[in-house]
Amino acid sequence: MIDQELEQDHRIVVGIDNSAGSAEALRWALAHARLTGGSVEAVTAWQVPPAYAYTYGWTPTGIDDAGIVRYAEKTLAETVAQVQGEDDHPIPVTTRVMEGPAAQVLLDAGKGAELMVLGSRGHGAFSGMLLGSVSQHCVQHATCPTVVIPK
Repeated sequence: MIDQELEQDHRIVVGIDNSAGSAEALRWALAHARLTGGSVEAVTAWQVPPAYAYTYGWTPTGIDDAGIVRYAEKTLAETVAQVQGEDDHPIPVTTRVMEGPAAQVLLDAGKGAELMVLGSRGHGAFSGMLLGSVSQHCVQHATCPTVVIPK
């Protein structure tokens, strides 16, 4: 049997959704990586909203997936650059944009990671909640330790 520690890498996966909470999560992850020698991977999920895709019972054609991906890549890069720009000695960040529901994308990205870091709330609909639905789902189902950074 292979020791589980040998399979685990020192990646810190951070969920980024262009919210202030995800920028705080990235700040925390970078500080933690500096202390532990870990690497940071910032992950953004994208998908065509179901209400847009299937309104009135028809499936539209010509949805600009490439445009959605470009926008996700741009906002991810901007968030990473903003947070790294606040640091005198920035740590490199690997970025990934993946298609799918945010919670599932993050759970997949977190497989084998040392840690997952999330903001307490992103761009969800219920602003009064302590944990957003994505962070709540990840806390309950992640295969790695998960830290939720409060506002």
